[in-house]
Amino acid sequence: MIKIDTLELEELNIYKNCNEAQLLHYNEPAPGLFIAESPKVIERALNAGFEPVSMLLEEGHVQSEASEITSRIEKEYNIPIYLAAPNILSGLTGYELTRGAVCAMKRKPLVSAFDLCRSADRIAVLENVVNPTNIGTIVRNAAALGLDGILFTKGCADPLYRRALRVSMGTAVQIPWTFIDAHVNINSATIKKDGSMSIGQSDDIDTVSYVSCLKSWGFTTIAMALKDNSYNINDPYLYKNKKTAIILGTEGDGLSAETIAESDFTVCIPMKHGVDSLNVASASAIAFWSLMNC
Repeated sequence: MIKIDTLELEELNIYKNCNEAQLLHYNEPAPGLFIAESPKVIERALNAGFEPVSMLLEEGHVQSEASEITSRIEKEYNIPIYLAAPNILSGLTGYELTRGAVCAMKRKPLVSAFDLCRSADRIAVLENVVNPTNIGTIVRNAAALGLDGILFTKGCADPLYRRALRVSMGTAVQIPWTFIDAHVNINSATIKKDGSMSIGQSDDIDTVSYVSCLKSWGFTTIAMALKDNSYNINDPYLYKNKKTAIILGTEGDGLSAETIAESDFTVCIPMKHGVDSLNVASASAIAFWSLMNC
């Protein structure tokens, strides 16, 4: 452990001076870094095989909330653990650290969307959801309710952004997820009902929307949107296929017209008292519960 009385150390730049985008690209061309905050989130990241780089602690928490994770890191990893008083760390974040601990960790390479979907039956797809709090909540909902994975379009906030990861309670390092392009270059790869793959010739390449791509991989696609022809979320007909993808759109505008038009079903959640919509994170919990219980 290294006690510090200033944040003006080169080793602390990743905590004090790097924004999320800089951390993401920190080790290019290798995967970058992310910041795990709170002992629980750090523990889940370690259990998921993420490698720590360093840890920064509020000194009063070494023998309390952060004692177990500090002891584990000391035993298992040869990394610096910096200790500082609360007034020093307030200059780092502008607010009190959650449980007095943050840890810089190395990202892992992401799997392809195809590889994630090959072994998944029930997935969520988020289209351009930009709020890290919503991302974290949706990830936590998906993990808690038993989904097999999540796809994010490139317009979404990163699930490993510090706030998203904290709100997800670390479940973003547990549930499989990856990014998918709005339009995907695929060959004629399909996923059969038995889970095996059928792949066409290498020169058989097309660019298709991600919805069409998911359908070619055997998924029934369900777009969450308020439309006159929407199905009720409780309709069991929606979930008759083993492989199902629930698609949720950005805050405010929702899903694109293209996504809604190409999806197999448009689905809404019935509401009362003149309320016309729910926050996307709240809607996700209802949709995921319906998906996993039909």
